[in-house]
Amino acid sequence: DMALFLFTKSILNDEPIDVFNFGKMQRDFTYIDDIVYGIISSAMQPPSSETNKDWNPLSPDPSYSSAPYRVLNIGNNNPVSLEHFIECIESATGKKANKNYLPIQPGDVEKTFADISHISSLTGYNPKTNIETGIKNFVNWYKDYYKY
Repeated sequence: DMALFLFTKSILNDEPIDVFNFGKMQRDFTYIDDIVYGIISSAMQPPSSETNKDWNPLSPDPSYSSAPYRVLNIGNNNPVSLEHFIECIESATGKKANKNYLPIQPGDVEKTFADISHISSLTGYNPKTNIETGIKNFVNWYKDYYKY
């Protein structure tokens, strides 16, 4: 399960949560409606074999192809600290988290986010849902679904 689901469940049940890198991690959280919007907008702009007319099969550039496909990042392009993420859940649930601060896990990275410049230039994609609204919507759904 993802952090939002796990943290919400634990906070509502007064259970501790593990907070790696002492809450200094940054992630690019994207609300599901924005993901759906990105998929639909990109489906309306299908690639063609004409996308890169200069592609040379004898000296191929590995970042291009003559095939009619493209890879697009769909995300929020706005990293949020784990500490702020938890604060948003606390605000939406009305409960404080019992945080178990831990060092960063081996192999993990401190910051990730999507580069959405390609999909934005092709389709005008621009996510609309901020982290506070997205988490509030999720917590409301969670409480309703699990009868809190």
